[in-house]
Amino acid sequence: MVDIAKNTHTASAEAAAEPSLRRVMGPWLLLLFIVGDILGTGIYALTGQVAKQVGGVVWLPFLVAFAVALVTAFSYLELVTKYPRAAGAALYTHKAFGIHFITFLVAFAVMCSGITSASTASRAFAANLSNAFELGLSTQGVTAIGLAFMAAVAAINFRGVGESVKANVVLTTVELTGLLIIIVIGLWAIGLGQGDVSRVTQFAPAERGAIWSVIAATTLAFFAMVGFEDSVNMAEECRNPSRIFPKVLLVGLCITAVIYTLVSISAITLVPPEQLGEGETPLLKVVQAGAPSFPVEIFGFITMFAVANTALINMLMASRLVYGMSRERVLPGVLGRVHPVRRTPAVAIGFTTLLAFGLIGFVGGIPALGGTTALLLLCVFTVVNIAVLVLRRDRVDHQHFRTPTFLPVVGAVACAFLVGPWTGRNPEQYAIAGVLLAIGVGLWVVTVLINRATGQTVAEPAMEDLGGDGPVN
Repeated sequence: MVDIAKNTHTASAEAAAEPSLRRVMGPWLLLLFIVGDILGTGIYALTGQVAKQVGGVVWLPFLVAFAVALVTAFSYLELVTKYPRAAGAALYTHKAFGIHFITFLVAFAVMCSGITSASTASRAFAANLSNAFELGLSTQGVTAIGLAFMAAVAAINFRGVGESVKANVVLTTVELTGLLIIIVIGLWAIGLGQGDVSRVTQFAPAERGAIWSVIAATTLAFFAMVGFEDSVNMAEECRNPSRIFPKVLLVGLCITAVIYTLVSISAITLVPPEQLGEGETPLLKVVQAGAPSFPVEIFGFITMFAVANTALINMLMASRLVYGMSRERVLPGVLGRVHPVRRTPAVAIGFTTLLAFGLIGFVGGIPALGGTTALLLLCVFTVVNIAVLVLRRDRVDHQHFRTPTFLPVVGAVACAFLVGPWTGRNPEQYAIAGVLLAIGVGLWVVTVLINRATGQTVAEPAMEDLGGDGPVN
């Protein structure tokens, strides 16, 4: 194994020699970044599937998912204010446990969650294109559009995309506008006595009972709450992150929870749960039911724009994570090759795109893809909640946020509980996650054998490369 002390000293010297990131983000820009990361494909595509599980109380699983995300957010707050670096779950895992293989698994799981999230977005894009513009595409047609869309994302990724906070503000505004349209339509209809408000307290009949129905639905609804963990990667570019991060992250989570609750109530008031759960464009049905004169093409365009942004950001993240792991010699070196002209990780882009093609072509359905994203992230969040407790022994020389000890314990238990088969989670999601992780482990084993044969060792992880971003939804 590598001399960790030597590498740590070298890394520290290099870090001191390099300029730090420019701290340009204040609390308002950070708030917009967080809200924009959480909003997206989850609420646009999965509201109907959640309603299919629980009936009229479709808002309840979103609130339960919010509670689990909130508890986990407290763990992230302690870690990001303690280690305000542009990394993420892999950094915290490595600091807590110091085992390269566990660090790799966490990083690869985050990468896979980005691919499944992007694949979910591609399906939502294709379904909204078909329904909003009345194309009447078959299942095969929707799949073909989804594949074409992912190919376009790969082309943009290959060309190179410069992300900025200002661009995120614009994208957040578009995503938020679509959800506010749903809320306004719902409140307007309720005010006119239209729809059926009584549905919001009605549970769908279920063999396992109401509580287990809510738990099963929460495993899907949790996909709508992911994205908040992305903000930890902006720590080095925030002014006084130890002070502003806690308030801003918690406010951002609460804002999205209120929006999701109001969207869910509006949706179920105007469209019965059995109809809302049909197909992959639930919010389009809400617009058609509550505001027949509203140009559905406009709302379809907003939805497509929102989910397209989700897909692009996640595929950017996934390809850069594969590139970073290759550079750290935990994945085959070929995956780290950079195109000589475009200066983008071309092979990593191709690899992640092929995985996405496989998911879109052979898995397809939004519930399976969205549920797998939530499954992978819940596993990562379980590790992060445990890492907080382990890292209490590590002292730093600056003040930082400290979460009450019971919250990481509750978070770890809750996330681990939602991973289990007793929740009613579709077994297909375990199969998808298992295949993806097996591919990663297989590549890791091949890389280790190559490293041994050539006398190389696994590099001490440069966490800015391994950490990556979490998926947005």
